[in-house]
Amino acid sequence: MHLQLFRLVALRALLVRKQGCCASGMSYATTPALGTQNKEGKIMRTVARHAALIIGLWLGLLSAAQSQSPAPAAAPPAATAAAAPEVSPATASAAASAPAAAATVPADPAPAPAAAKPAPPAPLTRPTLVAQDTLNGADTAWMLTSTALVLLMTLPGIALFYAGMVRKKSVINTMACVVAITGMVSLLWFAVGYSWAFTPGNGFVGGGSRLWFSGMEYLKDAGKVVVSHVAPNVPESVYAMFQLTFAIITAALVVGSFVERMKFSAMLWFIAMWSLFVYAPVAHWVWEPGGWLAQMGALDFAGGSVVHINAGVSGLVCAYFLGPRRGYGREAFEPFNLGLTMAGAGMLWVGWFGFNAGSAVAADGRAGLAMAVTHIAAAAGAMAWMFGEWVIRGRPSLLGLCSGLVAGLVAITPASGFVSPTSALIIGTVAGLACYWGATALKRLLRADDSLDVFGVHGIGGIVGCLMTGLFASKSISGVEGSLLVQAIDAGAVLLYSGGMTAVLLLITKGIVGLRVDENSELTGMDISQHRERITA
Repeated sequence: MHLQLFRLVALRALLVRKQGCCASGMSYATTPALGTQNKEGKIMRTVARHAALIIGLWLGLLSAAQSQSPAPAAAPPAATAAAAPEVSPATASAAASAPAAAATVPADPAPAPAAAKPAPPAPLTRPTLVAQDTLNGADTAWMLTSTALVLLMTLPGIALFYAGMVRKKSVINTMACVVAITGMVSLLWFAVGYSWAFTPGNGFVGGGSRLWFSGMEYLKDAGKVVVSHVAPNVPESVYAMFQLTFAIITAALVVGSFVERMKFSAMLWFIAMWSLFVYAPVAHWVWEPGGWLAQMGALDFAGGSVVHINAGVSGLVCAYFLGPRRGYGREAFEPFNLGLTMAGAGMLWVGWFGFNAGSAVAADGRAGLAMAVTHIAAAAGAMAWMFGEWVIRGRPSLLGLCSGLVAGLVAITPASGFVSPTSALIIGTVAGLACYWGATALKRLLRADDSLDVFGVHGIGGIVGCLMTGLFASKSISGVEGSLLVQAIDAGAVLLYSGGMTAVLLLITKGIVGLRVDENSELTGMDISQHRERITA
């Protein structure tokens, strides 16, 4: 079925190209001139071809994923045994003693052979229905807590962090973007995203077994619950919600690159497509055991490449496509309230314990170490940025401290389950200085109005953390060894795919609703022009 759709979509793309006509009559002017019509027709043909190619590619990938996904089957032997009805000790004792009572007991019975040691349960390879008493209560409680902590990072963490840095006339729009993304990505994750990211498929995308969370069962009377093969100690519903919070915050981070100039409707279209066609497949590559980067041995404990490099490079591409804000580089853009930014940064710091320590998917020693190295790296990043700014500009700043602590948190994210506290100190220090350079000198070199330094902090910090994970990963801590080459491939693959797909999705969005507000709306402010609301204080 998918292959037939792929052929139809490809044929449609060729027809659009051959006919040289626009599929719709959408126009950006009431009475356009002939040259304008030709230009719009060319744009729409380009958009139609891009859309057809994307849809065809994804239908082909999904078809391959479905054909490679294992057919639904009974639980493996270990899970089946665990789900079988239990026999009480008294019943077992009575059953064992019944034959003995009927037989003659020898005077000197031979010693009974030692019971064979049970074989360890086979690891799960797909979501499976298991007995509820096989779950770990402490792990489940910690994952529920971590889910709430990571959601707190977005609402209100990112909303406050970003809103404090924009101008007063765009505060409400910035917050509205974050809230809308939270709701929209949640529904898309429920419908499609989780299945594409965390179910077995092929190396590039997952299958469709969890569309609309289908099969994510809890059977109270039978005492059974479905677990993910990635997190077999907790209910799959808990793990899916935990990963949802990562999908939300990654999309919300991109907002910082295009604040104060992107249409609210364009933001919704773009982020919806980006969540499905960029975030979900990259998460599958790295975190699902069958993903091609996971198979290669890439180490990303909590989202260095999946979250930060991904959001950072997408933000940079958005900044290029939208162009600079009017007056950028010629007039001072005074932040609305750095107190809000500091409050948001504090919530990010606290919430990041759920982000990193929660990624252990267990309440154990590794989670404890991940929490410790997270705090150390955040502190080192804040101090490194502060002293770097002090030396270069002659004074420290609150904004610099907040940015530095986020830089340290970003860089330790991929390494948090693999490195020692001493390594975390080095990673945080390097990240603080590197991200300060990324948000200042590199930003000027790139000539992009990345409004709130999404690439400078998250992109550069993610790259630093990804590479340094390859240098400092300790086998005694994690059981694996890092490879600088594999980590470089991981970072490079995400940079290329995310950047390229972001450009394509922006072209499609531009063809649907346009990207940028007009000059009048931008000068008036996004709060009034997009929402008819404003800050009065």
